[in-house]
Amino acid sequence: MKLVVVSAGLSVPSSTRLLADRLAAATARHTSVDVQVVELRDLAVEIAHNFTSGFPGRALSAALEAVTEADGLIVVTPVFSASYSGLFKSFFDVLDQDALTGKPVLIAATGGSARHSLVLEHALRPLFAYLRAVVVPTAVYTASEDWGAEGLAERIDRAAGELGRLMEGLGSGAGAVRRADAAGEADVAGASAAVDTDTAAAIAPRALDGAVASADRFTVIPFEQQLAALRS
Repeated sequence: MKLVVVSAGLSVPSSTRLLADRLAAATARHTSVDVQVVELRDLAVEIAHNFTSGFPGRALSAALEAVTEADGLIVVTPVFSASYSGLFKSFFDVLDQDALTGKPVLIAATGGSARHSLVLEHALRPLFAYLRAVVVPTAVYTASEDWGAEGLAERIDRAAGELGRLMEGLGSGAGAVRRADAAGEADVAGASAAVDTDTAAAIAPRALDGAVASADRFTVIPFEQQLAALRS
């Protein structure tokens, strides 16, 4: 399965990227995933151009495609003015509105103070609910004092486990739907073949003037001959 991590950190090194990497590593311990990281700071200019031109650049287009095709997402933003960053929001504004439908998403954020922790519930969760994503129950917020503090590793592991189980569950569900669709098509094909065979069996005794009826080929009998046979 493919896991895409969207990090909106601006500085280098970035606490936002650090949290994103820890969440991705924890998810990989719970389920087998191929991880791809999308750094939004590298796409800032292309995102702005997309708003003015309506067309994504090459790097932005690749990032949007990766997010669309992912089996699950981890999204992490720094907190600016008590909400997600403008760069973070802009990226999801240029993403196709149906790209996240039914997709598992783990939301996370970083900030300088624990007082911003509710940004997860009043900003990020409503955003991804609007985009019809499936947001995991546990969200992760880290303030400056949380790094190295007790409890962070447990919250990361719990959220990652929820994401992994959700990805596996939805993935197997999609596989079951595909298998059911294939079985349904086979049943329809079998029923059609049975109908053709039954039709052939019913018509064959009534074939006239050497008309040949078989399961795969019928000789067309003119209507006048059929009518004459019924009258005789």
